[in-house]
This record gives sequence, structure tokens and C-alpha cells, in this order.
Amino acid sequence: MIIFQKIRWMNFLSTGNAFTEISLNKNDSTVIIGENGSGKSTILDALCFVLFGKPFRKINKPQLMNSINKRDLLVEVEFSIGKNEYFVRRGMKPNVFEVYKNNEMLNQDGAVKDYQLEFEQNILKMNFKSFGQIVILGATFVPFMQLPAAHRREIIEDLLDIQIFSKMNSLLKDHITNNKLALQDVKYKIDLENAHIKSIEKNNQALEKLKTSNVNKITERIQTLTETNKKYSIEIEKLQAEIQEEQKKIKNQKSAHKKYNEMYRIKDNLLHKIAKLETDIHFYESNNECPVCKQEIDCDHKNTIIQSKQLKIVEVNDGVDKLKLEIDKILERLNSMETIQNHINDLNTQVNELNISFSINEKSIASLRQDLEESKKEYEIIDRGNTQQHVENITKYKTESKRLINERDTMGIVNNLLKDGGIKTQIIRKYVPIINKLINKYLAEMEFFVQFELDEQFNETIRSRFRDDFSYDSFSEGEKAKIDIALLFTWRAVSKLRNSISTNLCILDEVFDGSLDMDSTEYLMSLLQEQNGNLFIISHNSAIQEKFENIIRFQKVNNFSRIAS
Repeated sequence: MIIFQKIRWMNFLSTGNAFTEISLNKNDSTVIIGENGSGKSTILDALCFVLFGKPFRKINKPQLMNSINKRDLLVEVEFSIGKNEYFVRRGMKPNVFEVYKNNEMLNQDGAVKDYQLEFEQNILKMNFKSFGQIVILGATFVPFMQLPAAHRREIIEDLLDIQIFSKMNSLLKDHITNNKLALQDVKYKIDLENAHIKSIEKNNQALEKLKTSNVNKITERIQTLTETNKKYSIEIEKLQAEIQEEQKKIKNQKSAHKKYNEMYRIKDNLLHKIAKLETDIHFYESNNECPVCKQEIDCDHKNTIIQSKQLKIVEVNDGVDKLKLEIDKILERLNSMETIQNHINDLNTQVNELNISFSINEKSIASLRQDLEESKKEYEIIDRGNTQQHVENITKYKTESKRLINERDTMGIVNNLLKDGGIKTQIIRKYVPIINKLINKYLAEMEFFVQFELDEQFNETIRSRFRDDFSYDSFSEGEKAKIDIALLFTWRAVSKLRNSISTNLCILDEVFDGSLDMDSTEYLMSLLQEQNGNLFIISHNSAIQEKFENIIRFQKVNNFSRIAS
């Protein structure tokens, strides 16, 4: 759950070059009042700006800068999530965007856009649209019922924390494209290998005429050396694999040495401590008076000290004995590691020897091939090729093609699951009844008795007790406001249920100043008082002030907005 704690801003809209600060979690209910243009709604734009880089209301970003000071716009917000404390600072002229977690600034590598996206996805777990549906209900916001179907779905996916499936689907599309290109590449390689084989077979027919023993011997020798080098390669790979396995056994060798040295140091300290205790015992056994104050040392006191230090010697000696056992164990492990290291050295020596032999054979093969070419010139015969490698390549490419086809089929199944009609629809289908139940509950609490239902595509069906089907646009502005408020509370309840986007903060801007009648206002106030968290109401309606714990009054002095004292 996000607990918003404090927000402050300066040089923001009509605010001057001094911070305006509001505590967001001090009071359960706060009403913000003031004359038109006094800066009451600035908190909405400041909160959205610091979190999402844009105001809540439709204000051009350059117009957020105070037109008198024209620089040093700065907004800061503090909030916590679980045990983690966050501090976000965003400003203009100079441009600033910093996110701190437990007093340490998070890495800002990359573009500001990527930094913002990471902040929304990994910390806030909501975007600007979700924030405007769950935290703020303002006069300029677009109600859920007025959003296009695609945007409605985005809000619900954020609430239910299932947007990961959309991200997975986007990544899957890239994999599908790469798979298609890989299949085309494998087909091209198979065709190319077949062309090589046909070319080689054609050359082989001519080379059948080459019968001289010199050519046959050279060819046989080249094949022998090639096969030998293949064996060397296999043996080298086996030895290198064995080296890797052996190295795993001694990967902690450095830490073992460190622990060995540390234990020796501790043992020396303990032995030094024993020597010091023995010196102290000898002093008390040999002296009856204090060498400093020349007073006689009480015999019982002296015996008590000697016994205490003797017990300490026994205790320390016991620790030394235990340390010796541990040191012996580590030494045995180090000796074992040294044996393994020697074995690794032997293996490396074998690898080097095989590499040398391999290199010598390669040079011999190159020389023999040159001799073979010179022999072939005598017969004016085309070079004989070997199709075996090409056949192996074709087998390998066909195996790869089969794997890619299986991968393509699997991704096709996964793609169907990740589409809007797949897993996400199954999850949404389970929550739609809960959502509808909550909406109707809140509507009933505001004395608005209709049957409101959203389907799986988030299209509404509204039925009245005395009339049949209605749409959202069929109702009066006051009735629409009740539906919008019911949806706001529903989204907050669902997000809390899912623990996806849960927050203490709820801000309603001029909800009581619009189309709600007095009865509706009373019902809404009762409903708001039942909500847990910190409620802020921005209003001109002075009649509701007495219902709030805290009152913040904005006023304008010398063209600058500030909180009245």
C-alpha cells in the first residue's frame, strides 16, 4: 500500500519562491477552501506533475512555471510502501527528476522516459490513467464511463495487476517474428548445403579418373590427420570440461585461505590473551600491595581475581582447542584443493600438448593439400570435395528447423492464451461480479437505486426499477456524478482487494460544488466517512466545512497563492 505522507511545491502555477507544504496523512479528512483562483486545486496538478511529469488539469507544461519568477519550479513528495521510504523531486528550469529509496537515489541511467516508465511500473504500480481513476476525482478528469473501451481495459488491467500478460504478449510477438526469420534462414542454409553437395558430386565424377597412388596416399594422409585432429578436439573438449568441473571444486579456495588466516589471527589473539591473564595471575600471586597506591591488597579479593582469571584461561583455552580443530579442517580442505589444483595443472598441460599436436597436424594438412593440388594439376582435374560435413550440416539444420517449428507452434498456443480473450479474460471474468456488486452497493448507499452492470468488455447495462435499459449518457449530471463516485470507490476497493494499487489518499475536487443535491451530498459524506485513509475535499461549499477534521484555506496575496495562517 502506498502511504502518501507529504507534498510541497514552489514556483508552481501561482505559488511563489517559497514552499507550500501539505501533510497528506496527518488527518483523516481535510477540506481545502478558498476563492476562485486562490490555488485550491494546485495540489492536484502538483501531485500529478511530481509523479507523472504532467498536470492533472489540461494545462500546457510550460504554463506550470510561475510567470513572475520564471525559474526554479520544484515539487517534492514523500511516501512509503511497506518498510521502504520514497522521496521524489521533479522540477523545471533546471529540469530535475530524482527518485530516492531509503535516502539513496535510484539509478538514473538511460532516458528520462525509461526512468519514468520504470518508476510507474516497479514502484507506483500505476500510470496516469489509473491514478486519475483511483486517487483523484476532479472536475476535469475523464470519468471511467466516458473512456474508450481500450482505455477502460487498461485501467482494469492495472487494477487487477494483469498488465504483465500484455507485456508478455508484446515480447512474444518479437519472438514470433524472430522465429519466422530463423526458419527462413535455416531453409536457405539447407538449400545452400544441397547446392554444395550437388557441386561436389559433379566434381567427384571427374576425380574418379585420378588413380595415381601419389594422390590416393596424400588424400589418405590428409584424412588420417583430419580424423586425428577431430579426436584431439574431442579430447581437448573433454579435458576442458573436466578442468571446469575441477575448478568448481576449488572456487572457494580464496575464501578458505582467508578464513584460515583469520582463524590463525584469532588463535594468536587468544594465546596472547592467555599470556596476559597468566601475567596478571602471576602479579597477584607475587604481590600483596598495589604498586600504584601502595595499599595492601585484600587476600580474599586477590584470590577472587586469581580464580576469575584462571576460569577465563580455561574458557579461552577451550576456544583455542576448538579453533585448532576448525583450523585443521580448513587445512585439510586447503590441501585437498591444492591436490585438485595440481590435477588442473596436469590437465592444462595435456590440453597444451594436444593443441601443439593439433597445430602441427594442421600445418601438415596444409602442406599435403598443396602437394595434392600440384599433383592434380598434372591431370587437370577439378578438386575433389567432401560431402560429409554438408550432410551433417543439413541434418543439424533439419533438427534446428524441427525445433523452430515446435517453438512456433508452442508460441502460437501461448499467443492465444495471452490475447485479450485468453488468460486476462478468465481473470477479469472472475472479478466482474465483484465489481458490479461493489458499484451497486455504493450507488444504493447514495440512494441511487439502479441495477448497474459492466460486462467483460466493460460496456455498461443500467436498468431502473421503473424503466428498462439506460445508458450512462441518459442520466442527469448529478446521477452521472453518483455513478462516477461509485466507480471511484469500487476501483479503490478492488485495488485494495488485489493489493495491486492500494493507497491512503483520495482527493475529490469540487464534487460538492456541482450537480449533487443536498441529500446526495449527505449520502456522499456518510460514504466518505466510511472510507479508510486520508480524504481531501476541494470545495467552495462552506456548509460542509464542519464535517472535516482539518481545514486548509488558500488565499492570494500580491498575486501569489499561499495557505492562510
